[in-house]
Amino acid sequence: MTGRTKALQGIRVLDFSTTIAGPHCTRMLSDMGAEVIKIETEEGETMRTRPPVRGGCSTAFGGYNVGKKSVVLDLKSARGTEAVRRLVSRVDVLVENFRPGVMRRLKLDHETLRQINPKLIYCSISGYGQTGPSAELPAYAPVIHAASGYDRAHMAYQPGRERPDYCGIYHADILTGVYAYGAITSALYRREKTGQGQHIDTSMLESMLSLTLTEVQGAQFPIKQPQRPMFGPMETADGYVIVAIASEKTFQSLVNVAGHGEYIADPRFARYADRRDHWGDLMEGVETWSRALTSQQCLAELNRAGVPCSAYRTVAEAMADPQSAHRGILAEVSDDAGPFKVLNLPFRMSGAEVGPGPRVAAVGEHTQEVLQEIGMSDVASAAAK
Repeated sequence: MTGRTKALQGIRVLDFSTTIAGPHCTRMLSDMGAEVIKIETEEGETMRTRPPVRGGCSTAFGGYNVGKKSVVLDLKSARGTEAVRRLVSRVDVLVENFRPGVMRRLKLDHETLRQINPKLIYCSISGYGQTGPSAELPAYAPVIHAASGYDRAHMAYQPGRERPDYCGIYHADILTGVYAYGAITSALYRREKTGQGQHIDTSMLESMLSLTLTEVQGAQFPIKQPQRPMFGPMETADGYVIVAIASEKTFQSLVNVAGHGEYIADPRFARYADRRDHWGDLMEGVETWSRALTSQQCLAELNRAGVPCSAYRTVAEAMADPQSAHRGILAEVSDDAGPFKVLNLPFRMSGAEVGPGPRVAAVGEHTQEVLQEIGMSDVASAAAK
C-alpha cells in the first residue's frame, strides 16, 4: 500500500514527563504520528546525561524522545505557566509523571486545565496512583518491582535463593508507559463519540501486578508449587537452553525427541497437573539426553520436533538475529552527535505507517517556534523566566 499516513496524524501532545515511563508513552504517540511537544528545564531532563553518551548526547535519552519537539519553560514562573495554558488550548493530550500534587500546586492540574480545554485528555503516571495513603511516596521502577511483590514472586522461581535479585531493567516503566499509551488512544476514541476529554490515572504498582497472574490468584486460593520450576534452563554439553512445555502436543514431542516416549503413559506425567507435580523427575530424564548434545545440536533437534525452545542470548545477539533484520526492528535516527539506532515499535500496521521521527531535538530547540505560535515569542529568549 502506498501513500499511508500515521494513525495519530493531527494529534498534538504536551509532554511534561521525564525518565522512562512517560517518555516511552509519548515516544509511542510520536511514532504513531502525534506531534509531541516536550517541556524541559533549561538544563534539560536528567535522562540527557544517561549513558551511553557520545558528543554530549545520550542515546538512552534519544531512544525515548526521538521525534519530539523540545521547549524550555520555567513552570514556577507566571510567564511559564501562562505559556502552558495557551498551549493547552491547542493540544489534544497532556502527559505528566510528577509526584501527585505537583501539577495542582502549579495550577496545571486536570481540573484547572479542563476549564480551558474540555476536550483535553490528561494522563497522569505515578508510582501508586493519584490518590490514597501511598500516592505521594517517591517511586522509581526498582522500588515498584519490590512494592508490587514482583521481585519476591521472581525469587520464588529460583531454587535456594533467599536474597532478591539486583535488577537494572525497568519493567515497571516500560509496562506502565504502554498501558498509558493504550488508555490515551482509548480516550481519544471515546472523545470522538462524546466530544469530551478526561483524566487518566495510571499506576506503576498496578501495572506490575498485572504481570503476576498466578501469584494474584495464589494469594487468594492456595496453589501447590511444582517440584521444580517449569520454565528454566535445561543443561546441555556446553551450556543451557530453555524449553516451554505448555500443551499435550509439546510434551509428547519433547519426550519423544529425548528418547523417553514411555513417559507419555507414565502416571507421573499423564496429565498437566501430574507433570507439574513431578517436573523435576521429568526434566532429569530429559537432561540425560540434552547433556550429551551441544546447545546448538539440542536446539536443532527440538526445533525439528516443534518444541518451543531457545538459547539464552544476549541483547546484542537478539538484535543481530536474521529474524530481527527481517522485521526491521531498528530504525536509524540522529542527534547532534550523529546517527544511532533505536527500536521500532513491536507492531506493524497494514493501513498506517509506524516509525520514529528522524531526529532527537537539542534542549529548547523548538522553544522559539512553539512560543511564536501562541504569541509569546518574547518568552523564548529568556527561557520563559
